Amino acid sequence: MKNKILAALLTLSFSATWAQEPTDALRYSWLTPGGSARGQAVGSATTALGGDFSSLFNNPAGLGLYKTGEFSITPGFAFNNTKAGYLNNEEKQGKSAINYGAMGLVTNLNGSRNGKWSFTLGLGLNRVANFNNSTYFKGINNQSSYSEKYLEELIKDNVTDPNSAAKNYPYGSSLAFNTFLIDTIQGPGGSVSGYKSLANPQNGLIQEQRTNTKGGIVDYGIGVGASLMDKLYIGASLGLSGLKYDRTTEYTETDATKAINNFDHFTVNETLHTVGQGINLKLGLIFKPVENLRIGLSYQTPTQYNMKDLYTTTVTTDLEGYAGSGKLTQSSLDFTGNEPGNFQYTYHSPSKAAFGVAYVLNGMDDVKMQKGFITADIEYINYASSGFSSIDNNTTTNDYFNNLNNTIKSQYKKALNYRIGGELKFNTIMVRAGVGIYGNPYSSVIPDKGSRMTISGGLGYRNKGYFVDLTYVHQISKDNYYPYRLADNVYQPANFRGTYGNLLLTLGVKF
Repeated sequence: MKNKILAALLTLSFSATWAQEPTDALRYSWLTPGGSARGQAVGSATTALGGDFSSLFNNPAGLGLYKTGEFSITPGFAFNNTKAGYLNNEEKQGKSAINYGAMGLVTNLNGSRNGKWSFTLGLGLNRVANFNNSTYFKGINNQSSYSEKYLEELIKDNVTDPNSAAKNYPYGSSLAFNTFLIDTIQGPGGSVSGYKSLANPQNGLIQEQRTNTKGGIVDYGIGVGASLMDKLYIGASLGLSGLKYDRTTEYTETDATKAINNFDHFTVNETLHTVGQGINLKLGLIFKPVENLRIGLSYQTPTQYNMKDLYTTTVTTDLEGYAGSGKLTQSSLDFTGNEPGNFQYTYHSPSKAAFGVAYVLNGMDDVKMQKGFITADIEYINYASSGFSSIDNNTTTNDYFNNLNNTIKSQYKKALNYRIGGELKFNTIMVRAGVGIYGNPYSSVIPDKGSRMTISGGLGYRNKGYFVDLTYVHQISKDNYYPYRLADNVYQPANFRGTYGNLLLTLGVKF
């Protein structure tokens, strides 16, 4: 068995560690639209509809349909429930939090001198992603262990010096090595011939993970829509995105036999705090060939983010006296003067393009005479086009991101999203419903298959310049999550089946 590593080694230099994964790229791009309660009630199929505050963030040409000013807010309440199947076992977990949709101001500007053009300005914010969730899974594995990824890290780098193993991997193998979860295999003359893990999957390992996440993505938008003789509408909006993602993860492996065999359990605790600021541009048009029919097109550029990660990792082991009595704990903070790891980089999301058609019942220029509408969208997005890049132009960092982006290109693919909805109007009361189907982002290279579907419905009230809209959106999703990945052994995903509910209330006044 190796000699204990002196604490002084912890103050020496160590190699940089990056935490980005392909799943990060998907997390920030596989999104369902936010918007007002009215927009979400009709399945967020607003590309051709217009005349709703959601237009600022989906198709800014829709601002051109406004004939009055408007101010609205959309508070809400969201809750997640997730069933996680892992190694023939199923667990449930849930989380709820206050939420919100689109809110802001629309004002109609003076038209041009010849009276053919009119212009509308929109200003506000919209929550386009909600990361508040809690998941838990558990199962017995007799094929592989999380600890094997530490072995692979040392073997890949051909680490034969125990001192290097103890100090060069402050967010990975060094923590496992210094707590004796990973130990040396002695060769001739006391040399190191390899490494071993004290967690033996042949005995059966109870694997469990609990994860809590919070945060979201908020778009702050300013846009202008223009109307040409109420036939052609064009628009553009600038989006400034604020991203925040916080995650705490506790992963544990426990000996299923409870025998005295130099291993009881180990736990890995990780924290990640990510913040980002991004910018994008949205362009769109809507054309009315006849009064009842509207045809819309929209395009959103990739959102370019500047990102910053702060992260920590701690490993705790109970080895039944193998390295002394009691538990052993090692944290990445021990290597860094009690400061979390800090890494800055850029990320760009995929662009999006949408085509929509809306048919207005009893379509007339006077909206008070309209009896409702039917609207449908089809949206194109290429998840493989997202990616990360370095901000310091360091060769090692560039190589890392090039490999990561190539993995993203191979794991993800193009997808189509479909949304349809409608509204029936009864004087001052409106009834709405909608459905959204979001395509599988995973390529055929990997077995993962993901899906999301939203079912929504709501009521609206409009009278004397005031309006109230109440909407419930129910989302059903399926996805896979891998607690660890190995190059030389099998590993299994946890299969997540989630339901996400969002109750929204838009309150507004026209002027």
